[in-house]
Amino acid sequence: MAEINTNDIVRPENLTYVKSKILTDNVMHYCPGCGHSTAHRVLAEVIEEEDLQSRTVGITPVGCSVLMYNYIDVDFQEAAHGRAPALATAVKRLMPEKFVFTYQGDGDLAAIGTAETIHTCNRGENILILFINNGIYGMTGGQMAPTTLEGMKSSTSPYGREVATMGSPIKMADIVALLPGTCYVTRQSVNTAGGVRKLKRALKKAVQYQNEKRGTCFIEVVSNCPSGWKMTPVESNKWMEENMFPFYPLGDIKVPAE
Repeated sequence: MAEINTNDIVRPENLTYVKSKILTDNVMHYCPGCGHSTAHRVLAEVIEEEDLQSRTVGITPVGCSVLMYNYIDVDFQEAAHGRAPALATAVKRLMPEKFVFTYQGDGDLAAIGTAETIHTCNRGENILILFINNGIYGMTGGQMAPTTLEGMKSSTSPYGREVATMGSPIKMADIVALLPGTCYVTRQSVNTAGGVRKLKRALKKAVQYQNEKRGTCFIEVVSNCPSGWKMTPVESNKWMEENMFPFYPLGDIKVPAE
């Protein structure tokens, strides 16, 4: 019998990461360096740690996250483009014991789904809206989105977004924070370990507030799109920090009174 080298034994106190049991073994389709995969991981960890797997329902519409059901082992329902909050409203009202979340990109939530987003938040539906903002339509060809920054190039604004003719970028989190139905609105990121930890804390707060029936929780995640931005993952993270974060500052925007 070969001698065991005790230095090779991984002890619990030395573990820095253990894959969540809620994550499947399917290889994610996201581009290298994309923030979606990290956001998926953090969400799966929170669902597992809060023991929510058997009572979670996720709603995903058209967009990069359309195949999310392949990666997180909970119940999912697909929605038409932009309609996830409306469908989540129905699910939560019919099954109020469920933990219900939507997972939406900026082209979905802030463009075709603007009405559903605003009215769901205004009604204070007791759900979580998880909003990934990478300033572009990622899946469909890199077109300009409502969140595209002024001067930012895209396939439909090759010379950069011009405010005079294309309007200003929309800050969805700031808008919904003004509505009486939202109880918790925050803007986070996943480009650093610290950012990931803050997002995880925000997600746990959203679970708590949904359990307490406080109203709509809205978590925006400012992310990168290396492919759409025509950059390497490292370049895209640097560009995001220098350009996206100043316009979309991270942190809590609205918190409920204790």
